[in-house]
Amino acid sequence: MDPLRQLTLDQLRTRGSLKWRAYPSDVLPLFVAEMDAPVAEPVVRAISDAVASGDTGYPYGAVPYAEALERFAAERWGWHLDPDAAALVPDVMGGIVEVLGLTTDPGDAVIVNPPVYPPFFAYIEHAGRRVEEAPLGADLRLDLDAIEAAMARAVTGGRRAAYLLCSPHNPTGVLHTEAELTAVAELASQYGVRVIVDEIHAPLVLAPHRFVPYLSVPGGERGFALHSASKGWHLAGIKAALAVAGADAADDLARMPEVVWHGASYLGVTAHVAALDHARGWLDDLLASIGRNVDLFEGLLAEHLSAVRYRRNEATYLAWLDLRALGLGDDPAATFLDRGRVALVPGQEFGTGGAGHARLNLATSPEILEEAVRRMASALA
Repeated sequence: MDPLRQLTLDQLRTRGSLKWRAYPSDVLPLFVAEMDAPVAEPVVRAISDAVASGDTGYPYGAVPYAEALERFAAERWGWHLDPDAAALVPDVMGGIVEVLGLTTDPGDAVIVNPPVYPPFFAYIEHAGRRVEEAPLGADLRLDLDAIEAAMARAVTGGRRAAYLLCSPHNPTGVLHTEAELTAVAELASQYGVRVIVDEIHAPLVLAPHRFVPYLSVPGGERGFALHSASKGWHLAGIKAALAVAGADAADDLARMPEVVWHGASYLGVTAHVAALDHARGWLDDLLASIGRNVDLFEGLLAEHLSAVRYRRNEATYLAWLDLRALGLGDDPAATFLDRGRVALVPGQEFGTGGAGHARLNLATSPEILEEAVRRMASALA
């Protein structure tokens, strides 16, 4: 079963979510990270059974979710996390803000690697911290020299600091290697910086690549990882997530107030546990489908938009497009929206290095993807 071939465009347009309501009906929306797929049957059944029986109360701690994540992580990544070192949080970004509150003070620096997921900037500001940039290298990989320089700046004057790492990386689809993550841990230890890793896209690693959890690398013991089944199983509207502490950070996580986990949805926990335990086959089908779309997209670009530079995804279903050769200025996404009626995420929203780029969502049907590329090409005519 191919999850991305189950729904027609007409069916998708009946949805009320952001992806299908933000633009007029003549626009193909390939911007926000929602998938054009039905929800996996085991997840639907788990939610339906809970609602039918009236089991719709409050969640009770992190253990059921954490144990399901431990089973999934052990099978897929060879990582045996400690369920007792996890805290239930409403969602990944909310959990990141809470962990920043445990590890830094107002006004402290939080290092990020732009171009990077735009809410990082907004949530860091909301938390009363400031952004310290360590931009990606020209190859879109982590620039360890830039990271070290940012860490040195961040701790000037004896201040505390954190490094908010996106792994796998959004928007580039790059998968960080064990060597890179180990080097990050070494630098963090050297400078006393606490590493907080957004691993929400971890289930979405494409063959033959392998995801390496940050907390599994040497030196990762003082770090934190945020996990959720929401991206891998199309559950963004059914919120729940976990903050997981490394062995030497468990005492810090234990200081998180109990009121935080009350913000998670019990139906979210129910859905995410069902996904992790019973919808692994659905995920495998999805990954195969995304892989086929990556192949298709490369071919479509070669045929219709050969000047566009695209680094083939190692993970996620988000394609990062270098459109600078098209001569469309800093915001080429505006041209594709106005002239082609295709909605992408403008690259400048991702910070330094984003101008002249755009992010495109590959988690759609081949027919929609083909039509989108044809429209983009026609916008240049």
